[in-house]
Amino acid sequence: MRNAPAIRDAAVPGDVTGPTARRVQRHTLIVLSLTQIIGAVGSGVVPSVGVLLAEQVTESPVWAGLARTGSTLGAAAAGLPLAALAVRHGRRWSLGTGWTVAAAGTALLVLAAQMSNLILLIVGLFITGVGSAAQLQARFAATDLAAPAGKGRALSTVVWVGAIGSVLGPNLGGPGQWLARLLGLTDMAGAFLLAVGFLLASGIVTALWLRPDPLLYATRLATASPSPSPSPVPGTGHRRRAGLGEIAAICRTDRAALLALVAIITAQAVMVTVMTMAPVQMSHHGGSLTVVGLSISLHILGMYGLAPVSGLVCDRFGTPAGILIGIVLFLASSTLTLVDDADLTAVAVALVLLGLGWSFMSVAGSAGLSRAVTDHSRARVQGLADTASNAAAAIGAFIGGPLMAVAGYDGLGVLAAAALIPVGVILGRSRRER
Repeated sequence: MRNAPAIRDAAVPGDVTGPTARRVQRHTLIVLSLTQIIGAVGSGVVPSVGVLLAEQVTESPVWAGLARTGSTLGAAAAGLPLAALAVRHGRRWSLGTGWTVAAAGTALLVLAAQMSNLILLIVGLFITGVGSAAQLQARFAATDLAAPAGKGRALSTVVWVGAIGSVLGPNLGGPGQWLARLLGLTDMAGAFLLAVGFLLASGIVTALWLRPDPLLYATRLATASPSPSPSPVPGTGHRRRAGLGEIAAICRTDRAALLALVAIITAQAVMVTVMTMAPVQMSHHGGSLTVVGLSISLHILGMYGLAPVSGLVCDRFGTPAGILIGIVLFLASSTLTLVDDADLTAVAVALVLLGLGWSFMSVAGSAGLSRAVTDHSRARVQGLADTASNAAAAIGAFIGGPLMAVAGYDGLGVLAAAALIPVGVILGRSRRER
């Protein structure tokens, strides 16, 4: 790959529509799409084979359910550190490090499967969450050089192609068995060994090919100016580093940033909480493994299949429109389960609506956050969004079971609908102000 083009090749300082900037953006999207597919294959092993390994090692279905929580907590913990690394050294180092660390965590799962070791299992699951954090931050990297009117489409493209890897990842069990028998390992160890290869490959491709670095190049465009003392972007900070206090100040003073941040967190928390308990609900009402698997696949299709449409709506009609559509879809999902949560077809359709609601609200929120925060604080605010959303999802996955035991699956849907109130209030205030 060629080195970064000189900044003078851009049309004007700060102009991401210049010919060189457009070429760099196209190259960035190609590399990010490739690494998303490869990395998501490796990360996709944890929700399937990882849960089975947890049940095998702990001999408890309860602990098996916590496998998702462990990896989600790892993703939450990695959000801000990866963002800080991006600020200092660019997306190439941040994303490459994320995929590589996830490979190391998956290697621990190989040992955990081989030795049936609980400690290695817990630590490995936590570290693999770093891969999920890298996968999430890649969508923000797609917006670094995107024109303001095209950020939604750029972001949704990377989200959409990641679905390919997410679908393929859980199917590494079969090839993993073949590799394990060839090497004399346990069946599950083979699947994780394949995942290590995919995650390492994603890290290597990122490190070698994500050049010029989109975040550093965008920063050079923004700071290049013929005047000796360029004016700062209105509403943004002056320092290269943005602490949590400064991030909070940005959200207090910028309603668009606050709306986007709350939308990202709400979408992730609502989706994970309800989706995690859906297989249990379907199983209690006679749903076979085939029916449950098909329903979850349709849910994932709803999450990713129409992501480009979500991005197009966001670019054409604005971030609030995308968030509003997401709220409506979430409410439709909750209403359907409230009407009849014992009907397997109704639950499956509700899961599709849940995935669609997540798609519109998450894509709109992520694109809106990239538009609202435009200086060096952007990467850190994006990292905070991922950390907060994954933490909320981990809490939702953890308390979903007890909530369902008390209120039922239909009651869980009502609580999920109630969780939409804050983002609805902020959205209403934003529309009135405009």
